[in-house]
Amino acid sequence: MARKKKDLPLLEEVTITGLASEGKALTHIEGKVLFVPFAAPGDICDIQVTKKKNSFMEGKIARIISPAPERKQPLCSHFTVCGGCKWQHLPYSLQLASKEQVVRDALQRIGKIEVDEYLPILGSEATERYRNKLEFTFSHRRWLFAEEMDAFNARPTPPQPSELSGLGYHLPGMFDKVLDIDTCYLGAEIMDAIRLFVRDYCTSHPEDYPYFDLRKQEGLMRTLMLRTTSTGETMVVVVFYREDTAARIALLTAIQERFPQITALLYVINGKCNDTIGDQEIHCFYGREYIEEEMEGLRFRIGPKSFYQTNSRQAYELYKIAREFAELTGTERVYDLYTGTGTIANFVARRCASVVGIEYVPEAIDDARINSAVNGIDNTLFYAGDMKDILTTEFIQEHGTPDVIITDPPRAGMHEDVIATILRATPKRIVYVSCNPATQARDLQLLTASGEYHVTKSRAVDMFPHTHHIENVVQLVRR
Repeated sequence: MARKKKDLPLLEEVTITGLASEGKALTHIEGKVLFVPFAAPGDICDIQVTKKKNSFMEGKIARIISPAPERKQPLCSHFTVCGGCKWQHLPYSLQLASKEQVVRDALQRIGKIEVDEYLPILGSEATERYRNKLEFTFSHRRWLFAEEMDAFNARPTPPQPSELSGLGYHLPGMFDKVLDIDTCYLGAEIMDAIRLFVRDYCTSHPEDYPYFDLRKQEGLMRTLMLRTTSTGETMVVVVFYREDTAARIALLTAIQERFPQITALLYVINGKCNDTIGDQEIHCFYGREYIEEEMEGLRFRIGPKSFYQTNSRQAYELYKIAREFAELTGTERVYDLYTGTGTIANFVARRCASVVGIEYVPEAIDDARINSAVNGIDNTLFYAGDMKDILTTEFIQEHGTPDVIITDPPRAGMHEDVIATILRATPKRIVYVSCNPATQARDLQLLTASGEYHVTKSRAVDMFPHTHHIENVVQLVRR
């Protein structure tokens, strides 16, 4: 016999006292931490507990009795549902203060790192429509709200497929649930226009463009990726589950005719079980196979598989800080680890003797080499492969000992073998750019454990307003 679940309590008139990780707020009840999403410090709420453990509880707002004085009206109608932009209800100054504290807590508590100087966090000039890349999923059964389900159940006939399908974001923790999006204030307005056009075109021809069934793995329309640049270029990548030549050409032609300003109109036939296209062939239907971003007079080519910072304006500020921390005089040999499309490598190349860039994705390295060529940069070398396999003592002997290492790893941080090789290379300075302060703190602990390096500067950069995510740049100097 299954054990009966205990009813979880409704906590009345709870005062929220602070912000926590992952975009949640918190308070303390009966000696336990209570985490509550979408709350603001100063809110007085009734909280429905959803999870109760020995040391903490989780809950959701049942009723706001008295909103915090600083609480704002969220801009987006999808707030609290889609899972993104969890801090829309907080003033931006409070967001920045919280992110700055997250970085300090990570370095001091996780890494036990002593930092000579914490520079002020650099906020984003744009807090809306700042993302240059958005990805959407087609689903034959979108997320339905209670009132929609009641309306459908009250009808004598079942809803049509077009009424149930949707194009939007996956709901948190639900791989097969997609929230249909009306307006997303993360991307440029043209992104909304293209997405809504594609959605309406496909739902008006349901037999020709069945939305994907994520469980049964059947249908035609799979995902839609949109990218823009500060120079006004636009990339559209439509991903189909299978080839249907007539339907594909008709849709892509309609997109091209409706949006002639599109720079790159691409498509993919992806019959795999997952949505990733890194291992798939990209086909160009119209225009170029890439778009170009501009930064300080340099042009950077971005393909559909390329990594590029998703906040273009703030990426420029981030790279300026990384270059400043590198303290280049024109004579240095620089290694740029996790170079992506070579953005940082090419950005610093004119202020040093040479740059060696390493990246896992071969297509990104192809773009990095092209980016050097089109910008007339001839002092860069790029290599593709797993970082711990490429960056070895033999590699350093062949290409020369670096004076400066700039590293910008993924969220998981650096492999211990990579850290060990960096320490053996003994660069004068290490500039560590991170999108995850926790793994950065872990890696810094290893880099400073011997006492040979110490952290001189740290500066947080907010790339993602209204979210809890934060970038941080750290300078390490050899003693």
